[in-house]
Amino acid sequence: MTENCLFCAIVAGTIPSTQVASTDRAIAFMDINPATAGHLLVVPRVHSTDLREADAEDLTAATLLAQSLVSRVIERLDADGANLLSCIGATAWQSVFHTHLHVIPRYQDDPLQLPWHPTPGDMEEIKASAAKLV
Repeated sequence: MTENCLFCAIVAGTIPSTQVASTDRAIAFMDINPATAGHLLVVPRVHSTDLREADAEDLTAATLLAQSLVSRVIERLDADGANLLSCIGATAWQSVFHTHLHVIPRYQDDPLQLPWHPTPGDMEEIKASAAKLV
């Protein structure tokens, strides 16, 4: 547990949460600031700032738990789909610096809109970026 980490305190049980699932390496609980009805968070039990620092087994456990919850929210909450989101860094909307995955149920008429609106990119820029990533 890292001092002053909200999610570490939730994992430790010192801050209450509405937990919906858990494994030996990860827990899932309801987001108290939901983007849509049924929005959950999945966090590894062991602290890491974001997925770049997370132990591979912890990240795998959290991802597998999130996968099972995506199916649950679609089936049990009558969601039309779901977003699985990981924010890394304040600029990318990370507000709690403990690795976590958002499972956000999506409904046909929900008002949620992320700021990103896909539009065709410049193929030369795309190829240049790809070359740097290979």
